[in-house]
Amino acid sequence: MFEIMLIVYTLYTIVKIYISVMEAKFVASKKDGKAIILSEKNFKEAGEYKIETSKISIVSSLYDLLIFFAWIGFGFKTLDSLVGFDNSMLYTVVYIVAFSAINFVLGLPFSLYQTFNLDKRYGFSTIDVKTYIIDQIKGIGMFLVFGSLMIWLLAFIIESFESWWIYGFSAIFIVILFINMVYPTLIAPIFNKFSPLDDEELQSAIENLLSKAGLKSSGVYKIDASKRDKRLNAYFGGLGKSKRVVLFDTLVKKLETKELLAVLGHELGHFKHGDIVKNIAASALMLFIMFAFFGNIPAEIFEGIGMSKSPHMVLILFLLLSPVLSFLMMPIFGLLSRHNEYAADEYGSECESKEALASALMKLADENKSFPLSHPLTVAFYHTHPALTERLEKLGVNVS
Repeated sequence: MFEIMLIVYTLYTIVKIYISVMEAKFVASKKDGKAIILSEKNFKEAGEYKIETSKISIVSSLYDLLIFFAWIGFGFKTLDSLVGFDNSMLYTVVYIVAFSAINFVLGLPFSLYQTFNLDKRYGFSTIDVKTYIIDQIKGIGMFLVFGSLMIWLLAFIIESFESWWIYGFSAIFIVILFINMVYPTLIAPIFNKFSPLDDEELQSAIENLLSKAGLKSSGVYKIDASKRDKRLNAYFGGLGKSKRVVLFDTLVKKLETKELLAVLGHELGHFKHGDIVKNIAASALMLFIMFAFFGNIPAEIFEGIGMSKSPHMVLILFLLLSPVLSFLMMPIFGLLSRHNEYAADEYGSECESKEALASALMKLADENKSFPLSHPLTVAFYHTHPALTERLEKLGVNVS
């Protein structure tokens, strides 16, 4: 079983690299051709950016494989010798926090390169070093407090119940729901400044749109996204009474009112069609499968690593191997998600017009330099939205 785990992770890495290689070749064959949707300049730049990110993905996949074998070969044992706590609960928390800290440091070069080199060169990133460091400190602080509590909770459940994975899934799913509920009101404001929308006409139009959809919101807010990035976005955050409409200041500047309302109408379409509940159910199913899998890992795997089947090692394998399970399940969940997007587009166009939504989607793609074409394998494993060309054709726009 231990050998099978090593083979599966290696195959997972090979497949990821193959998809990245195919994506880079596909985009390279298209980027110098006739520009579609984007301006000619942005079409070419978007293609070059996509190729560079694919190359980074190849390198990072190989890097992750190397780190995986390093942990399996000597890392776990070395860390075990350094963590000297007799209390099993404290040991588990410290061990996993240390494991996460080491992986964070090892992955930092990719984060720095992406933010301060690649994204700067292509005109996306506006973040300065001070803001980046502050963001990292805030994120680390939240992980140390809340992450440690979650680790302690799971360790307690593993030690207390034979079928721990059922209770573990239930506990973590409740925590995830809670985080989604408080994210827009308690977590997001830690990183971004939220301010009421200063355009009364737009505010009134959005509230009217929400009222027609039957959605009660705690407010419409604009955030200072341009402090970190120039890309355009908006989202509905929160659950229950905490729901709020969040607009990036970059989006408000670039889109006309009718285009912005069409985009929000698309998001409301997900609410009207119950997609939020469907997504929660799908996430719950994926999480349940993961807990069921890791709750029944054979002891031979732990013996192969040279470690006991203890709470900290069960959770470590969860962290190491859950991306593999997610990757295997993504084609199914991605297919369902892409199906839902078409229905949301239809509702968004009904809120304003097909022309307004199409215009907004094209502006978003052009401003964000999102290359509109992708290899089928990339779409199958990574895309939660249909190709923009297909969405626009559904809206009656000829993009050929």
